[in-house]
Amino acid sequence: MRFIVSSQSLLKSLQSISGVLNSSNTLPILDDFLFELSGSSLQITASDLETTMRVNIETTMAEEEGAVAIPAKILLELLKTYGDTPLTFTVDKSLGIEIAADEAKFKVAGHDAGEFPKAPVMEEVAGIKLPAELLLAAINKTIFATGNDDLRPAMSGVYCDLSPDSVIFVATDAHKLVRYKRSDVSASESTTFIMPKKPLNQLKSILPADNTEVEVEYNGTNARFTFRNVDLVCRLIEGRYPNYEAVIPSDNPNTLIVDRLSLITTLRRASFFANKSTNQIRLSITGQELYIDAEDVDFAHESRQRLSCSFNGEDMEIGFNSRFLVEMLSNLSTENIRLEMSAPNRAGILRPVDSENPAEDILMLVMPVMLNS
Repeated sequence: MRFIVSSQSLLKSLQSISGVLNSSNTLPILDDFLFELSGSSLQITASDLETTMRVNIETTMAEEEGAVAIPAKILLELLKTYGDTPLTFTVDKSLGIEIAADEAKFKVAGHDAGEFPKAPVMEEVAGIKLPAELLLAAINKTIFATGNDDLRPAMSGVYCDLSPDSVIFVATDAHKLVRYKRSDVSASESTTFIMPKKPLNQLKSILPADNTEVEVEYNGTNARFTFRNVDLVCRLIEGRYPNYEAVIPSDNPNTLIVDRLSLITTLRRASFFANKSTNQIRLSITGQELYIDAEDVDFAHESRQRLSCSFNGEDMEIGFNSRFLVEMLSNLSTENIRLEMSAPNRAGILRPVDSENPAEDILMLVMPVMLNS
């Protein structure tokens, strides 16, 4: 097996799938990339058993089709030291790999391709085609709100609800919740599944922010994403997702509209003076003025800041975790946001004001914290 490939093209392809690799694996073969040469096309695979990613690149010369597993770490480190240089890979019958570049030659011990785990064969699949920018927006807007509780694995992923009317993506960790809905795409039939965080982070790092078509296929156990020269297959999270709609309060008569960036800056300042374990801040709304207070009794720190706002409702005080609020506000992009509230002990709802896309519906919910009197 012998082929010539551009070092930059190879490095870019390997980096796009290297996030799948774990730092410690039970199977040594999972520390490798699988190289498979067919004609002039080179298919490279990385896997951690749960997620498998493949990328195809064209070689400039290829002889003798074949397959070999190559240690990932040394190959990535070597490629990073080269500019755009043609590399010649020669694999002998004992799986020794010679890499020739310019005046240099390197030798690496390869491994048997037959030991590399096979990607799952997906049967009885349904599918939907999504623009890459829509999928990227859905991941960006939700993944930060997923949980990390091993006892509730369903909440560690993003819930996908595809129907003939819309597509909905939901994430929650029980303290905050995000629902991202798009009515400009739809599936032929209704289905729901829970996507794990790791493959979503992989997609987030390589999806183009344009209208490239992403083909999504899914069944009861796996999902597959195919676009350009990339193919990702992952195991879905089993379990029942919590009834998130039940926690979204429907009657919120108190509505605050405020400049998003000003609010983020004010909250960040307040967090310096808040208790470091609770990050608690107090919103006091009277008339058209918003006061943001924070204090850390242990160190006698306190702050009070005032922001102009537009408020419709009864004067109220409510406490929130400043870190959660900043995180949510940072994942919105409109100039002004609307905070809808009903009572100091009920969740607050953040929505963008004047969304650029009328087909996009974003709702972010944050649970309040009990205020010290």
